Amino acid sequence: MKIATFNANSLRKRLPIVLDWLEKQKPDVLCIQETKVQDSEFPLTALAPSGYDVTFRGMKSYNGVAVLSRKKPDSVRAGLDDGGDPDEPRLLHVVIDGIPIVNTYVPQGFEIDSPKYAYKLEWFKRLRRYFEKHLSPDRPAIWCGDMNVAPRPMDVHSPEKHLTHVCYHEDARKAYEATVSWGFQDVFVKLYPDRQQFTFWDYRAPSSLENNKGWRIDHILATAPLAEKCRRVDVDVEPRRAKDPSDHTFLWAEFSV
Repeated sequence: MKIATFNANSLRKRLPIVLDWLEKQKPDVLCIQETKVQDSEFPLTALAPSGYDVTFRGMKSYNGVAVLSRKKPDSVRAGLDDGGDPDEPRLLHVVIDGIPIVNTYVPQGFEIDSPKYAYKLEWFKRLRRYFEKHLSPDRPAIWCGDMNVAPRPMDVHSPEKHLTHVCYHEDARKAYEATVSWGFQDVFVKLYPDRQQFTFWDYRAPSSLENNKGWRIDHILATAPLAEKCRRVDVDVEPRRAKDPSDHTFLWAEFSV
């Protein structure tokens, strides 16, 4: 099973990139974040030639998640279910061939002293409770998406300059690690513990891609029974070099299931 994740930063703008990548790479599942389109305007017709089944939850202009899969999901859930704001355009949980796949677009946080950052930290706590309720660390499961956290110093360029950044601040990293510790393993780190590889290069920083001044904030994680079966994982940088690219690119992993 080949699983991929991609923050499109507006799916309608990146349709040529997504369709081209699906044709060339043929993943079994592609999880997309930041689709930025309300459900009534989701580009189902444009995606139809790909042959993929499409599940989505979105809103106008912001957020939005989608899962494209070769097989129709056995079941679909959207959003958190702890009695608070479900925030459906940030979480899509599908089961495919009996394997739960949770696709998340974690809040970015804006600024350290803003309510949005506090919401981000609480979101991670809510997500861990979601895992406790719906998944088991002893059974196969995948969690992937744009986590908006660079977990280690090597996962961001010039880490000493980003200590107060919402995607690298100590509290954000601790919140992320607390959620991961429920029972997930980062499959990229598992296979390549010493390899620095970014998935995001900021538009606002001139020549960020050329100078490789990026961040690793997109992740694919698996519970132990599945992480042990991860055979390949990589980042495809070429789509970031395409015409009108997203600021993120595709991360993918293959599991022998």
